[in-house]
Amino acid sequence: MLDRYSITLIRQPLAKLAALPDHYGISANQITLSGFVIGLFALPALAFEHYGLALFFIVLNRLFDGLDGAVARRQGITDCGGFLDITLDFLFYSLIPFGFVLADPSQNAIAGAFLIFSFIGTGSSFLAFAIMAGKRNIESPVYKQKSLYYIGGLTEGTETIACFVLFCLLPQYFAIIAWVFGSLCWITTTTRIWAGYHTLKN
Repeated sequence: MLDRYSITLIRQPLAKLAALPDHYGISANQITLSGFVIGLFALPALAFEHYGLALFFIVLNRLFDGLDGAVARRQGITDCGGFLDITLDFLFYSLIPFGFVLADPSQNAIAGAFLIFSFIGTGSSFLAFAIMAGKRNIESPVYKQKSLYYIGGLTEGTETIACFVLFCLLPQYFAIIAWVFGSLCWITTTTRIWAGYHTLKN
């Protein structure tokens, strides 16, 4: 829902920022890997309840995630880069609720498990359709610069990051936010399965 608007806002600043790593020969894949390693530090920060520090690593990870795409558009989009980017993104997304589970298992374990379970639904429906769309040469009308088809929903990247920010700002409400967002993820999964099935059926 919100990705198409957030992309419009950040595309130009990221394109300008991408000139620096491109000038020094830093590849998009190197930025992807660096951003993921930075994002990993959010896990111990969350586990030890340093939520402000965790938010810092989350924001840095997302900055690198946007920057790698901008660099890739300068250097050339590749299948291996797209594969690396989406795989590490899904791992990072699951890492955040797991960190809150480690911080307070008695309060957060069930809600955190539900959210990770919900991410399986959004991730599998997203990737399964992308595979079939690639076989049929179906291109996304919105994300034409991406290496694979991005099928939309209620809970895309922007909404997920907003959810993570809320987690860090309001950690005492993690369980409530996780249940609400996980439920929205299942609406996304259901609509993606329905839309994807009927699109491929036709």
